[in-house]
Parts: sequence; C-alpha cells; structure tokens
Amino acid sequence: MSQHAELYHIIGAKQFTRSELEELFVLSRSMEDIVAAGGAGQFRNSIMTTLFFESSTRTRLSFESAMHRLGGHVIGTENASQFSSTIKGETLEDTIKIVSGYSDVIVMRHTDIGAADRAARVATVPVINAGDGAGEHPTQALLDAYTIDKQFGRIDGLKIAMVGDLTYGRTVHSLSYILANFKDVTIYYIAPENARIPHYVKQHLDKLGVRYEETSDLNEVAGIVDVLYQTRIQKERFPSVEEYEKASGQYVVDADLLKRMKEDAIILHPLPRAGEIAEEVDSDPRAAYFRQAQNGLYIRMALVKQCLERSGKKPLES
Repeated sequence: MSQHAELYHIIGAKQFTRSELEELFVLSRSMEDIVAAGGAGQFRNSIMTTLFFESSTRTRLSFESAMHRLGGHVIGTENASQFSSTIKGETLEDTIKIVSGYSDVIVMRHTDIGAADRAARVATVPVINAGDGAGEHPTQALLDAYTIDKQFGRIDGLKIAMVGDLTYGRTVHSLSYILANFKDVTIYYIAPENARIPHYVKQHLDKLGVRYEETSDLNEVAGIVDVLYQTRIQKERFPSVEEYEKASGQYVVDADLLKRMKEDAIILHPLPRAGEIAEEVDSDPRAAYFRQAQNGLYIRMALVKQCLERSGKKPLES
C-alpha cells in the first residue's frame, strides 16, 4: 500500500474486509441504475489514465467505459511497453510520478508481479491494479464475487470449483483471497500437475481456516459445486512450450459435463477462452460468463467512484 495515507489504492484482494465487500456490492447495484439511466456527470472534472503494459480487452475497456459513465475523461495507452517512455529506459516509478500529475486516478496492468504496489508507493493519485503478471487481478475477483452474490443472494456456504491454470492464473489467486472473507465456503482446485494452486495461496486459506481440496477429477466435482470457475491455460505464462502442452486441453466444459452439473449451478470464466468452454455451452442458462463480464463495468464504476472520493475528489451535481 502507498505511504500516502489519504489515498485509496486497489492493489490486492487481501486488502478487502467482508464489510467493505458488502458495501462495494451495494454501490455496484446503484451503478447499474446509473448505466440504465444513461450515465452521470458526477466526475466530469476528473481524468483517468490507463497504463497497460500487457494486452487487455475487457479490463481496459470496462474501466474506460466506467469513467465515461461517471462523466469523467480517459487518457492513456493500450501498449505502454512500446508506446511510452519505458522503451527509452524510463523506470516505472518515474512514469507513475509523471502521470500522477496528469490525472486523478491511474489504472495499470503490468507484466511484473508487484508492479502495482511499486506504483502506489510513489503515486500522488490512487492506483488501481488491473493485473500484475501472474500475481493478482483484484478487480476481476471483485466482479466474480459480485456475480456470485447476485446469482445466489449470498456467498456463505457455497461450493466453488476453480479449474485450469491455477499456478499462473492471477484471477484465481485474487478470488481465493476474496472468498476467504465468507463463511463455510469450500473451494475445489482442479488443475494439471504442472499448473496447481501456489502454496502461498493455500497458506493464506489455512491461516483463515478456509476449506479447500485439490483434485484432478473435474467430473466428480462438477456434480456438487454451485460455481464452476473455468480458466484458460495461459500459453504466454508457461516457461516452455513443452510445459504448456502438458497442461493444455485436460479440462473442457462441454455438453457432457453440463449433464453432471447441478441445475442451479453457474459457470464463470474471466475470459478470453481458448477452447476450454465449448460454444455449445453458451446457450445453457448456467453459462454466466458474459453477464459476469458485464458486471465488471458496475464493479469498476463503484471502485473508481470510491477511489476518487476517498482521495478528495468531490462529486459534482449531475
């Protein structure tokens, strides 16, 4: 977290308490109403900078849409590794110091674990972590939890399977930390041998007494879980093509797997997908991944509003 106590950064999922999550969910509901009404002008004097050193579609566009829906403005680059002074050798810290002077909030995705924390330590405006390498993706986890809460009216007591690339999949790391705030949750980790959930995630769950199991049998778990959170095997993060090929294609959600699942379960995916959910699944009412992506807009509107207000920006009359 930043040394600037007056700023409100979004760096990692562990920073959120249950009461903060519940407050955020309520605020996100109100953002849905704002979108339905065509947006608001509360922050028309505010500027967001988006710095993406790694490719993104949903995260970048939903953040930019969120700022526009709140009446604000957006500047930035979708390829900061090439179209910023980084290519000239400028440090991340210097970039953030400069960009802080141009904007009221910075949304950053970076290839390096811990980059968002480094940025927050020198920023003079709030920093929101939009993904730091294989580390965390807190805003994705927040929208995932919001989607679950909207579907079931609760998170307490649910059984949730996380499937696929659990080693490098930053979304499952962050979601695990978020779920640890709720009661009687059981997490099932299903992954290839070379893509299992990291020990430091399990250590956090052990410390908080969260139940979890590691298994290789998706078919068995599919019939008992409320949420099946499928992820892509991320070729770009594996150390070699050989390691990627060992993990690829082992777990696929298709029509046969749907037959094993509970009628009221839901299927989530942070997207993009790359064959691990068959297109035939899209028409099933349990396929929630597209509305999950839509929920990202509402959550990110709420987060931007919180960041701006807690750093001293006053909403204007609409």
